[in-house]
Amino acid sequence: MIDVIFNHSDFVVINKPAGVSVHKDDQAISFINKLQQRLNEPQLYLVHRLDKITSGLLILAKNTTANRELSSAFQQRKVEKYYIALADKRPSKKQGLVKGDMTKSRRGSWKLLRSTENPAISQFFSFGCDKGLRLFLIKPYTGKTHQIRVALKSLGSPIIGDSLYYPNPEENIDRGYLHAFALQFHYHNQLVQLHCMPNTGRLFTLEAIQQQLASLSQPWLLNWPKI
Repeated sequence: MIDVIFNHSDFVVINKPAGVSVHKDDQAISFINKLQQRLNEPQLYLVHRLDKITSGLLILAKNTTANRELSSAFQQRKVEKYYIALADKRPSKKQGLVKGDMTKSRRGSWKLLRSTENPAISQFFSFGCDKGLRLFLIKPYTGKTHQIRVALKSLGSPIIGDSLYYPNPEENIDRGYLHAFALQFHYHNQLVQLHCMPNTGRLFTLEAIQQQLASLSQPWLLNWPKI
């Protein structure tokens, strides 16, 4: 079952399950087709993308005009995106900015460089939780491939369950712990503010994590690090 978070006449926002691809492959086609059938929509258009490991808020347009307008809003950085992630290693700094060019590395992964010619930029806060866990709240300013996953890896806190960037993953990890948590944007003079709690993942259900997430339900109100 796919949860519908917000249903507008021009677009729909769903909670994408973890482990589902929305990129152009056979699985993505099947995912969109199933969603069209589930919502009784003749056509849906992917406005943006989430990595396969990532759950959370995903916008799909119901017509080409809305797709064009919303896609343009993403390109112009008029859509504020907020993600949460879990790590079990302390970061080199607890909050601030991760900024640097990205280049392809091994096995389909990317790495962060010190140069800043066309940098990936992410703002973040982190919070210590029980059982050695650290919760990250990340606001990506740019939208590079694997940007958040690489940013946390560069801080020494790779995302738990991320097979590309998390070293020596344990067999009992049930998912990659990255979730598209909140969105804020304007559409036809309407302010849209959404947040979505993760509904899968044993670690996300821990009481300390749930309490911290509840306090972050309006991330646009926080005093974010300056870019």
